[in-house]
Formats: sequence, C-alpha cells, structure tokens
Amino acid sequence: MSVGIRPPVDRLYGRIRGHRLRPRQEWLKTEFLPRLAWPDVPFGPGLKDTWLEVGFGSGEHAQTLAAANPAIGLIAAEVFENGICALLSRLAPEAEAAPVPPANLRLFTDDARRLIRNLPEAGLGKLFLMFPDPWPKARHAKRRFVHPLMLPELARVLRPGAEWRIASDDPTYQDWTDHVLAGQILFAVASRDGARPAGWPPTRYEAKARAAGRAPVYWSVIKR
Repeated sequence: MSVGIRPPVDRLYGRIRGHRLRPRQEWLKTEFLPRLAWPDVPFGPGLKDTWLEVGFGSGEHAQTLAAANPAIGLIAAEVFENGICALLSRLAPEAEAAPVPPANLRLFTDDARRLIRNLPEAGLGKLFLMFPDPWPKARHAKRRFVHPLMLPELARVLRPGAEWRIASDDPTYQDWTDHVLAGQILFAVASRDGARPAGWPPTRYEAKARAAGRAPVYWSVIKR
C-alpha cells in the first residue's frame, strides 16, 4: 500500500449537518453549547490531566469517559451538528430546568487538527480516535486523521508515555493504520486487538459495525 505524501490540511470534509435541527436542539446549540465551548470556557482548577477525543460522533464515549474520570479534563471534538446536539441532549435533558454542564468536559466544534496545532507541547495525557471516517478512496488518503505527516503534531502535544487509542471497523483504514504506524518511530504499538480491551467504553458506532458484520480493530499506541 502506498502512503500518500500530501499532508492533512485545515479544511473540513464530509457532512457538517444532517437532518434539520428541532427547536430544542437549536436551543441547545445557541444557549447550552457556549457554556461548554473550548477554548472560550476553560477548565477550572484542580484537574490532574487533559485528554482529547477526536470525532466524538454522538458523544456516548466522551460522556462515559468524563463521568468515569472526574479528575480529568476531557476536550471532545466534533463537527457534525446533529452528533453535537445528541450529546448536548443527554447532558441537558428537557426535564432539567437549569442544566449544569459537566465541570470536566468541553466541546470543540471545529476541525480537531486546528485545535491540536494550538495545544501546548506535552499538554495531553491521552488521545482517543474512535471509528474515524475511513475515506476509503486512495485519492482521499490525505483526509485521514491517521497520517504520517500528522504524527509529529500528535507527538508534540502528547507527553512521553501518553496513550493514543484508535479503533476502526474499516479494512482499508485498518491496513492504512498498520502501515503508517509501522513506518514511524514516534509511537510504539502496545497492543492491536480484535476485541475491545477492558476499560474501553463501547460506542454506538461499534455496535452498528458489529451488527453489520464488520470486525473492529483496537490499537493502543504509546508516545515514546
């Protein structure tokens, strides 16, 4: 497999919007989202570390991580409006008259690469990339988040020993990820599993992939 040499660019691809937002979702986007928006709303004091999830989908993985790790500040990045609103709907159910945003969860609603390029050196303790868009056509390889020219950016913001978790159900992306990781020295592959490792929260997309007969692969990659 030939790895493309063109770097990922700061340009959004794919869908940003799906079906039309309902009035409640519009309210969440305009009134509730700004209360969680990174970097406008920073984390408060006392958190022990900062983690990042790239492409949180409907947000169930990010929500579970934040709830299970109250001492960790999690930045969750996603551009798809309907997915963002799905997470906001769970964080601010209609039954709550005055919903309170989680203290340790912030949302970034632009391209995650732009966020990463503005993060401080060694500022992250973990990175999560759960079932990214595979962009299966060879001419679209430059759009993939796992990319040889993106790895130095990730290595800069992850401290030594930090874990990068990757999951994909797409055979093309699985082969691509194996090839990219084999051709670099910034990260060590700690494990590559066909079953979700213990301690990894499930995602709705993972369930859909298995129901459709697609076999996910899970990588644990460590910053050297």
